[in-house]
Amino acid sequence: MAQEEQVLVVERNVLERVGMFQGLIFDVEPYLDEFFARDVPRFMPRSEAESDPSFKQLIPYVIMMHDGKCLSYVRGTRAGETRLVGRRSIGIGGHINPVDREMPLFDAGFRNTYLAAVKREVDEEVSVEAEQEDRVVALINDDSTEVGQVHLGIVHLWTLKSANVSKREQMITQMTFMSSAELQDARETLETWSQLCLDHLEEMTKSVQSGLQL
Repeated sequence: MAQEEQVLVVERNVLERVGMFQGLIFDVEPYLDEFFARDVPRFMPRSEAESDPSFKQLIPYVIMMHDGKCLSYVRGTRAGETRLVGRRSIGIGGHINPVDREMPLFDAGFRNTYLAAVKREVDEEVSVEAEQEDRVVALINDDSTEVGQVHLGIVHLWTLKSANVSKREQMITQMTFMSSAELQDARETLETWSQLCLDHLEEMTKSVQSGLQL
């Protein structure tokens, strides 16, 4: 029997201790200091995490931009999160799993471990043949939906030097770079997190120079 997927979580009360919010927040450093503290992040079975809102699954959400346009795609029927199938997204990423048990998850170097996990998550879904600059620009919390109640997004903005990105995962369809205006026209087809990010895209791109580099 296949072993159940383990996903990275923090307790909801950690988020509440720093300051609960709904939507996007741009002052990310106080939250990440707590999330990445020793003995705070841990793995738990995904089936438990998906049904227990006292935990938040940490999800890197990587927005890729080139020449003022965002990489966008539609989640196909093979998507791991069935509740998002058929929705357009501007975020690449997913659950963080204990791929390498020897990685120092709970020590002071967890930020480096997290970044390595983000890169692995992105590499599983797309091939990026372009130099990029990575900044953490926001956090997403949306307790208004069933999916959002058990997830928390860490929004990365990757500024690409070229648009040389191709898909690897079969669940990614209709992948293309879209302008803000094109995304606004398609807003009703976007998943909730993408709608929230789109509403603040200009703010995020303007603040990228001050965004957190892990």
